[in-house]
Amino acid sequence: MKFLRKFLDKQEKHFKEGGKLKGLYYLWEAVDSFMYTPGKITPGPAHIRDAMDFKRIMMTVVYALVPAVLMGLYNVGYQANLVLVKMGEAAVQAQGWRVNLLTGLGIGLDPANIIACFFHGLLYFLPVYIVTMAVGGFWEVLFACIRKHEVHEGFLVTGLLFPLILPPTIPLWQVAVGISFGVVLGKEVFGGVGMNIFNPALMGRAFLFFAYPAQISGDAVWAAVDGISKATPLAGLADPLLRVSASWWDAFLGIIPGSMGETSTLACLIGAFILIATGIGSWRIMLSIVVSMTGLVLLFNLIGSSTNPMFAVDPLWHLVLGGFAFGTVFMATDPVSAAITNKGKYYYGILIGVLVVLIRVVNPAYPEGMMLAILFGNMVAPLIDHVFIKKNIKRRKLRYVSEK
Repeated sequence: MKFLRKFLDKQEKHFKEGGKLKGLYYLWEAVDSFMYTPGKITPGPAHIRDAMDFKRIMMTVVYALVPAVLMGLYNVGYQANLVLVKMGEAAVQAQGWRVNLLTGLGIGLDPANIIACFFHGLLYFLPVYIVTMAVGGFWEVLFACIRKHEVHEGFLVTGLLFPLILPPTIPLWQVAVGISFGVVLGKEVFGGVGMNIFNPALMGRAFLFFAYPAQISGDAVWAAVDGISKATPLAGLADPLLRVSASWWDAFLGIIPGSMGETSTLACLIGAFILIATGIGSWRIMLSIVVSMTGLVLLFNLIGSSTNPMFAVDPLWHLVLGGFAFGTVFMATDPVSAAITNKGKYYYGILIGVLVVLIRVVNPAYPEGMMLAILFGNMVAPLIDHVFIKKNIKRRKLRYVSEK
């Protein structure tokens, strides 16, 4: 790859001060630093070095998301193929270019064929991902050029998280609107990377949920087949008129209707292991969310209800349904929008775990709750940290006085 390195070095002069493309310097710098380690060094006296820089942190999160992506691609295709095999040939052909492409390539629509399911899911995920990266990347580069700072790798994570928490049938124009809201109003208005209060991907998802509820939360959005209504198992638990056909093991593996990448608890556990082992994801937050959720759910189980079936749902089902596992591992642990003090992380996690159960159980009209719980936790996280930082300062002052 030496020729590419030489090519980039030759083009650098056009983007620096005095060059014809100096206004696009930060776009060129983003491409260069993404492909190669920056050649800049810190001059002067010795300084502390850490192998885990911002770029490696973001790429590690991307690697941790790979199992969820792969499982999501398979599950979206599997759910679609499962429905299509029960439909007539004319109805199948009317599904559009995806089905025609798969049949034309000889891949087929067999739900028992892993390759067929994977590629069918890829045809739904890839357009959403491309639109997310193109539109979100545009805003990132625009604000970087205006503010004259680097394009950070953080958007690689946001750009991958956002499609994974969307239904497969979402219109692409809504994807563009949602990621624009998440990046611009969820991050850039606060000052950019490291300054945002809320998780940008969740902000975009929340905007779409309240602005376009029919396309983001209806029963028909969870099966990637036109004209087919398919409720998620979590909605089935909340509504006694809906029959829950999935087993707990199916839900744990992620073979259930849902968002494109958040259905597999197994994939999330693999990601959690990677994040905890590398020190990027906080085990304190993950543990406190799970423990607080379990405790409150068991309390509701003891109380019971003759009118609300969600009171009887045990903690194991809450763990594997909806976005609980995905949100616990990848969203709540966002190092920018989460609590940063060690003790504060416990309280932050407990708050999220309690809120998600209250939303799911007490308000069965909205069976999900992880998104709103995390966003509320993001809002309170600075206050939690402030309390513990002040207490730590006070404790140090007292210790200093006693030593004097």
